[in-house]
Amino acid sequence: MIWLTWRQFRIQFLITIGVVAALIAYTLYVGYSVRSSYHSDVLGCVPADGCDLSGAERLFLEKQHGPVAVLSLLLYAAPAILGIFWGAPLVSRELEAKTHRLVWNQGVTRSRWLAFKLAIIAFAGAAVAGVFSLALTWAASRYDQVDGDRFAPLSFASRNIVPAGYAVFALVLGATVGLIIRNTVAAMATALVLIGLLQMLAPMMARPYLRPPVTETVAFTVDAVRQHDGTVARGGDGFVALKGYQVPGALMVTSSARLLNEAGNAVTNSETQDCLTPGARAGGGTSPIVSCLAGRNLHFEVSYHPASRYWSFQWMELAGFLILTGLVSAIAFWRIRHVHG
Repeated sequence: MIWLTWRQFRIQFLITIGVVAALIAYTLYVGYSVRSSYHSDVLGCVPADGCDLSGAERLFLEKQHGPVAVLSLLLYAAPAILGIFWGAPLVSRELEAKTHRLVWNQGVTRSRWLAFKLAIIAFAGAAVAGVFSLALTWAASRYDQVDGDRFAPLSFASRNIVPAGYAVFALVLGATVGLIIRNTVAAMATALVLIGLLQMLAPMMARPYLRPPVTETVAFTVDAVRQHDGTVARGGDGFVALKGYQVPGALMVTSSARLLNEAGNAVTNSETQDCLTPGARAGGGTSPIVSCLAGRNLHFEVSYHPASRYWSFQWMELAGFLILTGLVSAIAFWRIRHVHG
């Protein structure tokens, strides 16, 4: 069984290994380039000598953003690619060609046949995604250190351990879709849609709710808005809100927070009319409405997951995708018992 599965799977596997080897070679090149730039542009910037460290870090990120982003996108897309080119044809191609009958008529049970196929392809996929992720995590480590936002959707999904979980799930899902549809081309298209949809929904619909968020009350000041990228906006609901407030390195659950007065009541649009008068627009080096509102003893509440939760979220998301893999596998084993030989 192992030898037969390998013979059927070896062409896709060897092609993929060649592509991944080239990508890893390029990833190592990018890693050395990032480290060289970090040592020269960031560590070489000495504030005591008049160097602007924040400007040096910004220049470093701009210089290295392109290569790191390209590799991150490739790894982010890898599970879908594996799912449609490895997973979807794994069973559907045999069912179309009727070659499964040869094995089933030699005393090999359907469940055993499917288990061997899924186990081998899942292990190979986890190894490919894991090695690529390990190389990229090393290559982008200095970039991520300066950027300070490991919870960013693309960074989180293309670093450390979660790519292996995505790959295993995508492969098993692709194989299960092929088993159900029994048409290779249709299975590939369906698997691509399902995998892509789940990868897009996970950061928005699941990741922020893996654990109860931390809720913090913050005083509304010019420094708080300026340092945390906040923007004051008048909402269509009649209340003033602070949008885009970002805790460094955190996964934000709150994207928009209403401004509250001392009594804890939301500040209405009408209460800020005087902050839009010509006299209130004078100076301060920041938005005039922010300068005007900052002296009114206002506050707001934000909910977020601190940077210290990064690894717990990596493990929890990996576990979640492995559980989904188990559920999809159960569907596959149920389905194969109803396939007419």
